[in-house]
Amino acid sequence: MNDYAGQHEVISENMTSLITGELTRYVQELKQERKSHFHDGRKAQQHLETCWKQLEASKRRFERDCKEADRAQQYFEKMDADINVTKADVEKARQQAQLRHQMAEDSKAEYSSILQKFNSEQHDHYYTHIPNIFQKIQEMEERRILRIGESMKTFAEVDRQVIPIIGKCLDEITKAAESIDHKNDSQLVIEAFKSGFEPPGDIDFEDFTQPMKRTVSESSLSNSRGDGKSEPKFGGKSKGKLWPFIKKNKGAGPEDFSNLPPEQRRKKLQQKVDELNKDIQKEMDQRDALTKMKDVYIKNPQMGDAASVDHRLAELGQNIEKLRLEAQKFEGWLADVEGRLPMRTEQARRQSGLYEAQNTSAVNSCAQDRESPDGSYTEEQSQETEMKVPATDFDDEFDDEEPLPTIGTCKALYTFEGQNEGTISVAEGEMLYVIEEDKGDGWTRIRRNEDEEGYVPTSYVEVYLDKNAKDVYKSLQKISE
Repeated sequence: MNDYAGQHEVISENMTSLITGELTRYVQELKQERKSHFHDGRKAQQHLETCWKQLEASKRRFERDCKEADRAQQYFEKMDADINVTKADVEKARQQAQLRHQMAEDSKAEYSSILQKFNSEQHDHYYTHIPNIFQKIQEMEERRILRIGESMKTFAEVDRQVIPIIGKCLDEITKAAESIDHKNDSQLVIEAFKSGFEPPGDIDFEDFTQPMKRTVSESSLSNSRGDGKSEPKFGGKSKGKLWPFIKKNKGAGPEDFSNLPPEQRRKKLQQKVDELNKDIQKEMDQRDALTKMKDVYIKNPQMGDAASVDHRLAELGQNIEKLRLEAQKFEGWLADVEGRLPMRTEQARRQSGLYEAQNTSAVNSCAQDRESPDGSYTEEQSQETEMKVPATDFDDEFDDEEPLPTIGTCKALYTFEGQNEGTISVAEGEMLYVIEEDKGDGWTRIRRNEDEEGYVPTSYVEVYLDKNAKDVYKSLQKISE
Protein backbone atom coordinates (compact mmCIF):
# COMPACT_ATOMS: atom_id res chain seq x y z
CA MET A 1 0.00 0.00 0.00
CA ASN A 2 2.88 2.37 0.79
CA ASP A 3 4.55 1.62 -2.56
CA TYR A 4 1.23 2.11 -4.32
CA ALA A 5 0.76 5.48 -2.62
CA GLY A 6 4.36 6.38 -3.44
CA GLN A 7 3.74 5.95 -7.16
CA HIS A 8 0.84 8.35 -6.98
CA GLU A 9 3.13 10.79 -5.22
CA VAL A 10 5.54 10.45 -8.16
CA ILE A 11 2.68 11.23 -10.54
CA SER A 12 1.72 14.25 -8.46
CA GLU A 13 5.28 15.56 -8.29
CA ASN A 14 5.83 15.17 -12.05
CA MET A 15 2.49 16.80 -12.85
CA THR A 16 3.37 19.70 -10.58
CA SER A 17 6.81 20.25 -12.10
CA LEU A 18 6.19 19.34 -15.76
CA ILE A 19 2.58 20.41 -16.26
CA THR A 20 1.06 22.58 -13.56
CA GLY A 21 4.02 24.92 -13.15
CA GLU A 22 4.55 25.34 -16.89
CA LEU A 23 0.86 25.87 -17.59
CA THR A 24 0.59 28.44 -14.83
CA ARG A 25 3.36 30.53 -16.40
CA TYR A 26 1.88 30.03 -19.88
CA VAL A 27 -1.57 31.14 -18.71
CA GLN A 28 -0.08 34.38 -17.37
CA GLU A 29 1.57 35.04 -20.74
CA LEU A 30 -1.73 34.38 -22.55
CA LYS A 31 -3.56 36.77 -20.25
CA GLN A 32 -1.13 39.57 -21.11
CA GLU A 33 -1.34 38.83 -24.83
CA ARG A 34 -5.14 38.69 -24.76
CA LYS A 35 -5.24 41.95 -22.85
CA SER A 36 -3.05 43.59 -25.51
CA HIS A 37 -5.30 42.37 -28.36
CA PHE A 38 -8.45 43.67 -26.67
CA HIS A 39 -6.72 47.00 -26.06
CA ASP A 40 -5.94 47.30 -29.80
CA GLY A 41 -9.58 46.49 -30.62
CA ARG A 42 -10.86 49.20 -28.28
CA LYS A 43 -8.47 51.72 -29.82
CA ALA A 44 -9.69 50.89 -33.36
CA GLN A 45 -13.31 51.18 -32.22
CA GLN A 46 -12.69 54.56 -30.58
CA HIS A 47 -10.92 55.88 -33.71
CA LEU A 48 -13.87 54.89 -35.89
CA GLU A 49 -16.31 56.52 -33.47
CA THR A 50 -14.25 59.76 -33.59
CA CYS A 51 -14.34 59.76 -37.38
CA TRP A 52 -18.09 59.23 -37.31
CA LYS A 53 -18.56 62.21 -35.00
CA GLN A 54 -16.52 64.44 -37.33
CA LEU A 55 -18.66 63.29 -40.27
CA GLU A 56 -21.88 64.05 -38.40
CA ALA A 57 -20.61 67.52 -37.46
CA SER A 58 -19.62 68.42 -41.04
CA LYS A 59 -22.95 67.08 -42.30
CA ARG A 60 -24.95 69.27 -39.88
CA ARG A 61 -22.81 72.29 -40.76
CA PHE A 62 -23.37 71.74 -44.50
CA GLU A 63 -27.14 71.41 -43.90
CA ARG A 64 -27.22 74.61 -41.87
CA ASP A 65 -25.24 76.61 -44.48
CA CYS A 66 -27.57 75.41 -47.29
CA LYS A 67 -30.65 76.56 -45.38
CA GLU A 68 -29.07 79.96 -44.65
CA ALA A 69 -28.12 80.34 -48.36
CA ASP A 70 -31.77 79.62 -49.39
CA ARG A 71 -33.10 82.18 -46.94
CA ALA A 72 -30.58 84.80 -48.14
CA GLN A 73 -31.58 84.11 -51.78
CA GLN A 74 -35.30 84.47 -50.99
CA TYR A 75 -34.65 87.68 -49.10
CA PHE A 76 -32.66 89.07 -52.08
CA GLU A 77 -35.43 88.17 -54.54
CA LYS A 78 -37.99 89.81 -52.32
CA MET A 79 -35.96 93.00 -51.98
CA ASP A 80 -35.34 93.07 -55.73
CA ALA A 81 -39.05 92.85 -56.50
CA ASP A 82 -40.00 95.60 -54.07
CA ILE A 83 -40.08 99.02 -55.83
CA ASN A 84 -39.93 100.88 -52.57
CA VAL A 85 -36.49 99.48 -51.58
CA THR A 86 -33.43 101.44 -52.47
CA LYS A 87 -30.86 100.14 -54.88
CA ALA A 88 -28.25 100.07 -52.14
CA ASP A 89 -30.39 97.74 -50.01
CA VAL A 90 -30.95 95.44 -52.95
CA GLU A 91 -27.20 95.27 -53.63
CA LYS A 92 -26.53 94.48 -50.03
CA ALA A 93 -29.04 91.66 -50.06
CA ARG A 94 -27.51 90.26 -53.24
CA GLN A 95 -24.00 90.25 -51.73
CA GLN A 96 -25.32 88.52 -48.59
CA ALA A 97 -26.96 85.81 -50.71
CA GLN A 98 -23.74 85.24 -52.64
CA LEU A 99 -21.77 84.96 -49.36
CA ARG A 100 -24.19 82.37 -48.02
CA HIS A 101 -24.01 80.36 -51.21
CA GLN A 102 -20.20 80.36 -51.01
CA MET A 103 -20.30 79.16 -47.41
CA ALA A 104 -22.67 76.40 -48.42
CA GLU A 105 -20.30 75.33 -51.19
CA ASP A 106 -17.37 75.26 -48.76
CA SER A 107 -19.37 73.19 -46.27
CA LYS A 108 -20.34 70.84 -49.07
CA ALA A 109 -16.73 70.34 -50.07
CA GLU A 110 -15.66 69.73 -46.45
CA TYR A 111 -18.52 67.28 -45.85
CA SER A 112 -17.62 65.41 -49.02
CA SER A 113 -13.97 65.16 -47.97
CA ILE A 114 -14.76 63.96 -44.44
CA LEU A 115 -17.30 61.47 -45.81
CA GLN A 116 -14.71 59.96 -48.11
CA LYS A 117 -12.24 59.77 -45.25
CA PHE A 118 -14.78 58.10 -42.92
CA ASN A 119 -15.74 55.56 -45.56
CA SER A 120 -12.09 54.71 -46.00
CA GLU A 121 -11.51 54.42 -42.23
CA GLN A 122 -14.65 52.31 -41.82
CA HIS A 123 -13.53 49.99 -44.60
CA ASP A 124 -10.12 49.60 -43.07
CA HIS A 125 -11.70 49.03 -39.62
CA TYR A 126 -14.00 46.23 -40.69
CA TYR A 127 -11.81 44.66 -43.36
CA THR A 128 -8.30 45.15 -42.00
CA HIS A 129 -7.84 46.22 -38.36
CA ILE A 130 -10.57 44.18 -36.65
CA PRO A 131 -9.91 41.00 -38.73
CA ASN A 132 -6.21 41.27 -37.85
CA ILE A 133 -7.02 41.54 -34.14
CA PHE A 134 -9.41 38.57 -34.27
CA GLN A 135 -6.83 36.62 -36.25
CA LYS A 136 -4.25 37.19 -33.52
CA ILE A 137 -6.74 36.12 -30.83
CA GLN A 138 -7.58 33.04 -32.87
CA GLU A 139 -3.90 32.15 -33.23
CA MET A 140 -3.42 32.65 -29.51
CA GLU A 141 -6.32 30.28 -28.74
CA GLU A 142 -4.98 27.71 -31.20
CA ARG A 143 -1.58 27.81 -29.48
CA ARG A 144 -3.36 27.38 -26.14
CA ILE A 145 -5.24 24.35 -27.41
CA LEU A 146 -2.03 22.80 -28.74
CA ARG A 147 -0.34 23.45 -25.40
CA ILE A 148 -3.19 21.70 -23.57
CA GLY A 149 -2.78 18.72 -25.87
CA GLU A 150 0.95 18.60 -25.16
CA SER A 151 0.25 18.71 -21.43
CA MET A 152 -2.22 15.84 -21.74
CA LYS A 153 0.39 13.81 -23.60
CA THR A 154 2.92 14.61 -20.89
CA PHE A 155 0.47 13.48 -18.22
CA ALA A 156 -0.21 10.26 -20.09
CA GLU A 157 3.53 9.61 -20.33
CA VAL A 158 4.03 10.33 -16.62
CA ASP A 159 1.21 7.94 -15.73
CA ARG A 160 2.38 5.29 -18.20
CA GLN A 161 5.83 5.20 -16.59
CA VAL A 162 4.44 4.12 -13.22
CA ILE A 163 1.72 1.78 -14.49
CA PRO A 164 4.01 -1.30 -14.38
CA ILE A 165 5.01 -0.51 -10.81
CA ILE A 166 1.40 0.18 -9.81
CA GLY A 167 0.44 -3.14 -11.40
CA LYS A 168 3.05 -4.93 -9.27
CA CYS A 169 1.82 -3.11 -6.17
CA LEU A 170 -1.77 -4.15 -6.89
CA ASP A 171 -0.63 -7.74 -7.43
CA GLU A 172 1.16 -7.69 -4.08
CA ILE A 173 -1.87 -6.13 -2.38
CA THR A 174 -4.05 -8.89 -3.81
CA LYS A 175 -1.52 -11.51 -2.76
CA ALA A 176 -1.35 -10.09 0.77
CA ALA A 177 -5.14 -9.98 1.01
CA GLU A 178 -5.45 -13.58 -0.16
CA SER A 179 -2.80 -14.73 2.32
CA ILE A 180 -4.72 -13.44 5.36
CA ASP A 181 -5.29 -16.22 7.87
CA HIS A 182 -7.85 -14.83 10.29
CA LYS A 183 -7.76 -17.87 12.54
CA ASN A 184 -3.99 -17.71 12.89
CA ASP A 185 -4.15 -13.94 13.46
CA SER A 186 -6.63 -14.49 16.28
CA GLN A 187 -4.28 -17.04 17.83
CA LEU A 188 -1.39 -14.60 17.59
CA VAL A 189 -3.41 -11.96 19.42
CA ILE A 190 -4.53 -14.49 22.05
CA GLU A 191 -0.95 -15.68 22.58
CA ALA A 192 0.36 -12.13 22.77
CA PHE A 193 -2.20 -10.82 25.23
CA LYS A 194 -3.30 -13.83 27.30
CA SER A 195 -3.13 -13.12 30.99
CA GLY A 196 -2.24 -16.48 32.51
CA PHE A 197 -5.02 -16.21 35.10
CA GLU A 198 -7.05 -19.22 36.12
CA PRO A 199 -10.86 -19.00 36.22
CA PRO A 200 -12.24 -18.83 39.77
CA GLY A 201 -13.30 -22.03 41.48
CA ASP A 202 -16.81 -22.93 42.50
CA ILE A 203 -18.22 -21.16 45.54
CA ASP A 204 -19.02 -23.57 48.37
CA PHE A 205 -22.54 -23.87 49.68
CA GLU A 206 -22.90 -22.25 53.07
CA ASP A 207 -25.56 -23.79 55.24
CA PHE A 208 -27.20 -21.00 57.19
CA THR A 209 -29.58 -23.44 58.92
CA GLN A 210 -26.78 -24.40 61.28
CA PRO A 211 -26.89 -22.34 64.49
CA MET A 212 -23.74 -20.31 64.53
CA LYS A 213 -22.93 -16.80 65.56
CA ARG A 214 -21.51 -15.20 62.45
CA THR A 215 -19.58 -11.99 62.29
CA VAL A 216 -20.27 -9.91 59.19
CA SER A 217 -17.17 -10.12 57.06
CA GLU A 218 -16.10 -10.86 53.57
CA SER A 219 -15.36 -14.47 54.46
CA SER A 220 -18.83 -15.61 53.37
CA LEU A 221 -17.91 -14.85 49.81
CA SER A 222 -14.20 -15.49 50.00
CA ASN A 223 -12.43 -18.53 48.73
CA SER A 224 -9.03 -18.39 50.35
CA ARG A 225 -6.64 -20.89 48.95
CA GLY A 226 -3.49 -22.03 50.59
CA ASP A 227 -1.83 -22.82 47.31
CA GLY A 228 -1.11 -19.17 46.56
CA LYS A 229 -4.00 -18.82 44.13
CA SER A 230 -6.47 -16.03 44.10
CA GLU A 231 -9.54 -15.42 46.26
CA PRO A 232 -12.65 -13.64 45.08
CA LYS A 233 -13.25 -10.49 47.00
CA PHE A 234 -16.64 -8.93 47.60
CA GLY A 235 -17.00 -6.62 50.50
CA GLY A 236 -17.81 -3.21 51.81
CA LYS A 237 -17.87 -0.47 49.25
CA SER A 238 -15.42 -2.07 46.82
CA LYS A 239 -17.17 -3.90 44.01
CA GLY A 240 -15.73 -6.85 42.16
CA LYS A 241 -14.95 -6.28 38.48
CA LEU A 242 -14.85 -8.58 35.50
CA TRP A 243 -11.21 -8.09 34.60
CA PRO A 244 -11.22 -7.98 30.77
CA PHE A 245 -13.62 -5.05 30.58
CA ILE A 246 -12.21 -2.43 32.92
CA LYS A 247 -9.96 0.49 32.21
CA LYS A 248 -6.27 0.06 31.50
CA ASN A 249 -3.79 0.73 34.21
CA LYS A 250 -1.81 3.71 33.00
CA GLY A 251 1.44 5.09 34.28
CA ALA A 252 4.81 3.54 35.05
CA GLY A 253 4.58 0.20 36.82
CA PRO A 254 6.97 -1.39 39.30
CA GLU A 255 10.34 -2.69 38.20
CA ASP A 256 9.31 -6.34 38.47
CA PHE A 257 6.19 -5.74 36.31
CA SER A 258 3.97 -6.99 39.11
CA ASN A 259 1.25 -4.70 37.78
CA LEU A 260 0.82 -7.05 34.81
CA PRO A 261 -1.06 -10.35 34.65
CA PRO A 262 1.10 -13.48 34.97
CA GLU A 263 1.58 -14.30 31.30
CA GLN A 264 2.27 -10.71 30.28
CA ARG A 265 4.55 -10.25 33.26
CA ARG A 266 6.49 -13.33 32.19
CA LYS A 267 6.87 -11.94 28.67
CA LYS A 268 8.05 -8.57 29.94
CA LEU A 269 10.54 -10.18 32.30
CA GLN A 270 11.80 -12.50 29.54
CA GLN A 271 12.19 -9.50 27.24
CA LYS A 272 14.11 -7.63 29.94
CA VAL A 273 16.39 -10.63 30.56
CA ASP A 274 17.09 -10.93 26.83
CA GLU A 275 17.93 -7.22 26.62
CA LEU A 276 20.28 -7.45 29.58
CA ASN A 277 22.00 -10.53 28.11
CA LYS A 278 22.49 -8.65 24.84
CA ASP A 279 24.00 -5.72 26.74
CA ILE A 280 26.27 -8.10 28.66
CA GLN A 281 27.42 -9.73 25.43
CA LYS A 282 28.07 -6.32 23.90
CA GLU A 283 30.17 -5.23 26.87
CA MET A 284 32.06 -8.55 26.81
CA ASP A 285 32.81 -8.14 23.10
CA GLN A 286 34.21 -4.68 23.80
CA ARG A 287 36.30 -6.08 26.66
CA ASP A 288 37.65 -8.87 24.46
CA ALA A 289 38.56 -6.37 21.75
CA LEU A 290 40.37 -4.12 24.26
CA THR A 291 42.14 -7.15 25.76
CA LYS A 292 43.45 -8.10 22.32
CA MET A 293 44.53 -4.51 21.73
CA LYS A 294 46.35 -4.52 25.07
CA ASP A 295 48.16 -7.74 24.13
CA VAL A 296 49.26 -6.13 20.87
CA TYR A 297 50.54 -3.07 22.76
CA ILE A 298 52.46 -5.32 25.18
CA LYS A 299 54.11 -7.22 22.34
CA ASN A 300 54.69 -4.07 20.27
CA PRO A 301 55.16 -1.09 22.64
CA GLN A 302 55.81 1.23 19.70
CA MET A 303 52.14 0.84 18.64
CA GLY A 304 50.72 2.22 21.87
CA ASP A 305 50.69 2.25 25.65
CA ALA A 306 49.18 -0.91 27.12
CA ALA A 307 48.29 0.92 30.35
CA SER A 308 46.05 3.36 28.44
CA VAL A 309 43.30 0.75 28.08
CA ASP A 310 43.35 -0.44 31.69
CA HIS A 311 40.88 2.22 32.85
CA ARG A 312 38.40 1.34 30.11
CA LEU A 313 38.79 -2.38 30.85
CA ALA A 314 38.00 -1.72 34.50
CA GLU A 315 34.89 0.25 33.53
CA LEU A 316 33.73 -2.56 31.27
CA GLY A 317 34.28 -5.09 34.05
CA GLN A 318 32.16 -3.02 36.43
CA ASN A 319 29.44 -2.60 33.83
CA ILE A 320 29.38 -6.33 33.11
CA GLU A 321 29.09 -7.10 36.82
CA LYS A 322 26.21 -4.63 37.25
CA LEU A 323 24.40 -6.03 34.23
CA ARG A 324 24.87 -9.59 35.49
CA LEU A 325 23.42 -8.69 38.88
CA GLU A 326 20.50 -6.97 37.15
CA ALA A 327 19.97 -10.00 34.91
CA GLN A 328 20.05 -12.33 37.93
CA LYS A 329 17.41 -10.19 39.63
CA PHE A 330 15.07 -10.35 36.64
CA GLU A 331 15.81 -14.06 36.12
CA GLY A 332 14.77 -14.65 39.72
CA TRP A 333 11.48 -12.85 39.16
CA LEU A 334 11.02 -14.76 35.91
CA ALA A 335 11.63 -18.08 37.60
CA ASP A 336 9.14 -17.13 40.31
CA VAL A 337 6.47 -16.26 37.71
CA GLU A 338 7.12 -19.38 35.61
CA GLY A 339 6.94 -21.49 38.72
CA ARG A 340 3.46 -20.16 39.43
CA LEU A 341 2.14 -20.48 35.87
CA PRO A 342 0.10 -23.72 35.59
CA MET A 343 1.27 -26.49 33.23
CA ARG A 344 3.69 -24.28 31.35
CA THR A 345 6.04 -26.35 29.23
CA GLU A 346 9.33 -25.21 27.83
CA GLN A 347 7.91 -25.47 24.31
CA ALA A 348 5.02 -23.18 25.15
CA ARG A 349 7.49 -20.71 26.61
CA ARG A 350 9.44 -20.67 23.38
CA GLN A 351 6.29 -20.18 21.33
CA SER A 352 5.11 -17.25 23.36
CA GLY A 353 8.56 -15.72 23.08
CA LEU A 354 7.94 -15.31 19.35
CA TYR A 355 5.35 -12.63 20.06
CA GLU A 356 7.11 -10.69 22.78
CA ALA A 357 8.20 -8.04 20.31
CA GLN A 358 4.57 -7.17 19.73
CA ASN A 359 2.88 -4.38 21.58
CA THR A 360 2.51 -5.53 25.19
CA SER A 361 1.79 -2.12 26.61
CA ALA A 362 -1.94 -2.70 26.22
CA VAL A 363 -2.09 -5.94 28.14
CA ASN A 364 -3.43 -4.23 31.23
CA SER A 365 -6.87 -4.36 29.64
CA CYS A 366 -7.08 -8.09 30.24
CA ALA A 367 -5.80 -8.24 33.80
CA GLN A 368 -7.22 -5.57 36.04
CA ASP A 369 -8.77 -8.03 38.47
CA ARG A 370 -5.36 -8.39 40.10
CA GLU A 371 -4.94 -4.70 40.46
CA SER A 372 -3.72 -3.54 43.83
CA PRO A 373 -4.67 -0.10 45.11
CA ASP A 374 -1.52 1.40 43.59
CA GLY A 375 -2.22 -0.14 40.20
CA SER A 376 -0.19 -3.33 40.85
CA TYR A 377 -1.54 -6.86 40.72
CA THR A 378 -1.55 -9.17 43.73
CA GLU A 379 -1.99 -12.89 44.07
CA GLU A 380 -4.88 -12.89 46.50
CA GLN A 381 -6.90 -10.51 44.38
CA SER A 382 -6.43 -12.26 41.05
CA GLN A 383 -9.82 -13.90 40.69
CA GLU A 384 -12.75 -11.59 41.37
CA THR A 385 -15.99 -13.21 40.34
CA GLU A 386 -18.59 -10.48 40.43
CA MET A 387 -19.93 -9.83 36.93
CA LYS A 388 -19.75 -6.25 35.69
CA VAL A 389 -23.36 -5.36 34.82
CA PRO A 390 -25.21 -2.11 34.16
CA ALA A 391 -26.11 -0.13 37.24
CA THR A 392 -29.37 -1.50 38.62
CA ASP A 393 -31.13 -1.82 41.92
CA PHE A 394 -29.28 -5.10 42.34
CA ASP A 395 -25.99 -3.21 42.66
CA ASP A 396 -27.39 -1.10 45.43
CA GLU A 397 -27.81 -4.16 47.59
CA PHE A 398 -24.04 -4.42 47.93
CA ASP A 399 -23.78 -0.76 48.82
CA ASP A 400 -25.97 -1.37 51.83
CA GLU A 401 -23.77 -4.11 53.25
CA GLU A 402 -22.38 -3.60 56.71
CA PRO A 403 -18.73 -2.55 56.89
CA LEU A 404 -16.00 -5.05 57.68
CA PRO A 405 -15.18 -5.42 61.37
CA THR A 406 -11.98 -3.89 62.69
CA ILE A 407 -9.24 -6.32 63.68
CA GLY A 408 -6.92 -3.76 65.20
CA THR A 409 -5.44 -0.31 64.90
CA CYS A 410 -2.43 1.18 63.18
CA LYS A 411 -0.30 4.29 63.28
CA ALA A 412 0.89 6.00 60.08
CA LEU A 413 4.69 6.19 60.11
CA TYR A 414 4.85 8.33 56.98
CA THR A 415 2.53 10.46 54.89
CA PHE A 416 0.98 8.57 51.98
CA GLU A 417 -0.87 10.25 49.10
CA GLY A 418 -3.43 7.71 47.95
CA GLN A 419 -4.00 8.86 44.40
CA ASN A 420 -5.00 5.53 42.84
CA GLU A 421 -8.46 4.00 43.03
CA GLY A 422 -8.86 1.90 46.18
CA THR A 423 -6.14 3.65 48.17
CA ILE A 424 -6.57 6.15 50.98
CA SER A 425 -4.41 9.10 51.98
CA VAL A 426 -2.94 9.16 55.49
CA ALA A 427 -0.90 11.72 57.40
CA GLU A 428 2.17 10.91 59.46
CA GLY A 429 1.25 10.01 63.05
CA GLU A 430 -2.45 9.46 62.28
CA MET A 431 -4.21 6.58 64.10
CA LEU A 432 -6.57 4.42 62.02
CA TYR A 433 -8.49 1.13 62.22
CA VAL A 434 -7.25 -2.04 60.50
CA ILE A 435 -9.96 -4.07 58.77
CA GLU A 436 -7.75 -6.40 56.71
CA GLU A 437 -4.12 -7.28 57.32
CA ASP A 438 -1.38 -7.65 54.75
CA LYS A 439 -1.70 -10.95 52.88
CA GLY A 440 1.72 -10.83 51.29
CA ASP A 441 1.08 -8.23 48.63
CA GLY A 442 2.46 -5.33 50.67
CA TRP A 443 -0.91 -3.61 51.31
CA THR A 444 -3.02 -3.24 54.44
CA ARG A 445 -6.69 -2.28 54.35
CA ILE A 446 -7.63 0.42 56.86
CA ARG A 447 -10.61 2.59 57.82
CA ARG A 448 -10.72 6.19 59.03
CA ASN A 449 -14.47 6.43 59.54
CA GLU A 450 -17.62 4.78 58.26
CA ASP A 451 -17.26 6.26 54.75
CA GLU A 452 -13.46 6.38 54.35
CA GLU A 453 -11.53 3.16 53.90
CA GLY A 454 -8.88 1.87 51.52
CA TYR A 455 -5.41 0.40 51.17
CA VAL A 456 -2.05 1.80 52.29
CA PRO A 457 1.43 0.29 51.93
CA THR A 458 2.14 -1.99 54.90
CA SER A 459 5.60 -0.43 55.26
CA TYR A 460 3.98 2.97 55.87
CA VAL A 461 2.06 1.92 59.00
CA GLU A 462 2.72 0.23 62.32
CA VAL A 463 -0.08 -2.30 62.94
CA TYR A 464 -1.46 -3.27 66.38
CA LEU A 465 -3.78 -6.23 65.82
CA ASP A 466 -6.43 -7.03 68.42
CA LYS A 467 -5.91 -10.68 69.40
CA ASN A 468 -9.59 -11.55 69.85
CA ALA A 469 -10.63 -9.86 66.64
CA LYS A 470 -7.77 -11.50 64.81
CA ASP A 471 -8.79 -14.96 66.11
CA VAL A 472 -12.40 -14.42 64.99
CA TYR A 473 -11.17 -13.25 61.59
CA LYS A 474 -8.99 -16.33 61.14
CA SER A 475 -11.74 -18.70 62.31
CA LEU A 476 -14.12 -17.24 59.74
CA GLN A 477 -11.49 -17.76 57.05
CA LYS A 478 -11.10 -21.39 58.07
CA ILE A 479 -14.84 -21.91 57.98
CA SER A 480 -15.00 -20.51 54.47
CA GLU A 481 -12.20 -22.82 53.41
